[in-house]
Amino acid sequence: MSAPTPRPGIMKIAPYVPGKDSIEGRKTVAKLSSNEGALGPSPRAMAAYTRIAAELHRYPDGDTAQLRAAIGRHYGLDPARIVCGAGSDELLNLLVRAYCGAGDELIHTQYGFLMYPINALGAGATPVAAPETDHRADVDAILAKVTDRTRIVCLANPNNPTGTYITKDEVRRLQAGLPGNVLLVIDAAYAEYVSRNDYESGVELVDQAANVVMTRTFSKIYGLGGLRLGWMYGPAAIVDVMSRLRQPFNVNLAAQAAGVAALADIAHTDASRTNNDIWLPWLSAALGKLGLAPLPSVGNFVTVGFGSKERAAAANDWLMNDGLIPRMIAGYGLPGHLRITIGTEEEVKAVQASLARFVARS
Repeated sequence: MSAPTPRPGIMKIAPYVPGKDSIEGRKTVAKLSSNEGALGPSPRAMAAYTRIAAELHRYPDGDTAQLRAAIGRHYGLDPARIVCGAGSDELLNLLVRAYCGAGDELIHTQYGFLMYPINALGAGATPVAAPETDHRADVDAILAKVTDRTRIVCLANPNNPTGTYITKDEVRRLQAGLPGNVLLVIDAAYAEYVSRNDYESGVELVDQAANVVMTRTFSKIYGLGGLRLGWMYGPAAIVDVMSRLRQPFNVNLAAQAAGVAALADIAHTDASRTNNDIWLPWLSAALGKLGLAPLPSVGNFVTVGFGSKERAAAANDWLMNDGLIPRMIAGYGLPGHLRITIGTEEEVKAVQASLARFVARS
């Protein structure tokens, strides 16, 4: 008997495995595996979510007009050039579906976000990995991979899972070296945490080039990961394509209300950023003193090298036994590392204390 056959490429996909969120036998844990906002959602966002409960029988605004207007006001952007989605994941998938197909290639960096190659394979395209240098995107290596089959280059800046970034000059050099028909996707999910003078989120380049888009998320500093909310800023022509391809009610009612409220709660966003500004360098320095190898991160997480796959796995088990959930990232090609979200002061100090005991006994 014959059976339906999926399109070529789909069965090559290794399904994405999210970070763990529980430990068997423990009720109280610190989930530090998914880079969620340490301080949780804004009180204003929670209140907006609660108020919308009586309206859940209504369809959401299919044009996300209020949300796009709020994003535009907050970031100084034209709302007409913003597309909202069910997380930036949906938008990244739609971009690949729109511009990649069988015989095409999508370039991503060696340790880039796993959804880039997954989306490429799902569209029948071929993912091409460009090697990194010192766990950073290498512009020359990316450009060396460009062929006449290249349709998209995906750049996470800052990158997940390494936490590293490349400067605005390097990003501009990358764009300048790409053919005009190649789309540069700048995934700036962690941009709100970055305070470096040589960093740009991608907004400026989008305004200057016809082949650049930037994606953002409400899942990190705004603490709305559970609502799946993201947005894209791009040239009018690409926004038009995305508006034709996306589903008519792709952003739910509660997410739209909470997103507008979260943007308005500047104090909560500032507190979340300050928490990260204090405890990211503190934990990185503390783990370095233990003889471990934290990568230089500008996100809300630190990726720590343990020297071997076996030692990283042992450290993961040790932390889990202490009720702390890190992220194993062997699937990213980093089996000797763990990625640890920067949590609250209590959680960060618990990680340091736990790993100090681990190092002392291993």
